[in-house]
Amino acid sequence: MIDKTNKGVLIICFAVLFAACATNSEPIPDKPDYFDSSQWYIVDRGADVDIFYIVSTECGDYNRDGKVCHYADTRDDSLRQLLIGEMVGVDKLLAGNLNFYSPFYRQCTMETFTSDSLMEVRLPLAMEDVWLAFVRYMELYNQGRPFILAGFSQGAMAVVDLLASMTAEEYSRMVAAYVIGYKVTEEDLWRAYITPAKDSADIGVTVCYNSVRNNDAAVPILSDGNCVAINPVNWRTDAIPATLVDPRHGDTLTVTLDTVSRLLHVDGYTHDDYMLPLIGCEGNYHCLEISLYRDCLRRNMALRASRYKASMTVSTR
Repeated sequence: MIDKTNKGVLIICFAVLFAACATNSEPIPDKPDYFDSSQWYIVDRGADVDIFYIVSTECGDYNRDGKVCHYADTRDDSLRQLLIGEMVGVDKLLAGNLNFYSPFYRQCTMETFTSDSLMEVRLPLAMEDVWLAFVRYMELYNQGRPFILAGFSQGAMAVVDLLASMTAEEYSRMVAAYVIGYKVTEEDLWRAYITPAKDSADIGVTVCYNSVRNNDAAVPILSDGNCVAINPVNWRTDAIPATLVDPRHGDTLTVTLDTVSRLLHVDGYTHDDYMLPLIGCEGNYHCLEISLYRDCLRRNMALRASRYKASMTVSTR
């Protein structure tokens, strides 16, 4: 496990080096100040469990002072609205009665994910923001409550990163982590607090899945090398299929986990409203990862939160 202090030093050193190299080549928006409430979307329901949610890629490249910018500016109203749209939607779909905390961060734009080399250069800045946001969340907002860590796509990348940098005490309060639409590799398993979920109610575990029509529709940067997967409909890790009624269209779908590729095969989806820009392909259902399973995820988060609280009650007797 990477010590959080050392992780912070490494991230800050990289950010300084990167900023120096980028000064004359591309604009970098100002770092978010997570002591500033405007850098958060918060819904406090007075619950005793929180969701810390990291949004997916909502921005494309844009012009900033005559140059192309590859990071969201968390103080630009037009860009903020893109992130807020997802924050509001996910809170509505998944949070139920739980508190919801989601930070604005300088996420990489969609064009970043067309190249492994661009990802390698740009992602550390976005991950640094999320790590600092999590630190401030713990300091300012959490107040000792158990929490669910969740993210979608680029946000799921940040979840994996946080699992590698959180402290043992923080992990002890994590109900579960949801890596939605991204992968967990063998390397991630040995460097992070990742225990694969085995059923619907285990706690301190990581839920991970990627949905496709078939294996030919996989997007490599999202799922190649993945070694953790569970079916979010029946919460099984074997190939027993599950029936799901699409909450948007009413179609009956069959969802089956391929235990070799670790991909979810979704049979019966006939609509064309799912294509991921730039890197997507026909039959890859990345853009549906939350909307298709919304009810399953909401009920599961509530169940795991309940099991966590029950386990704490037993341990204090």
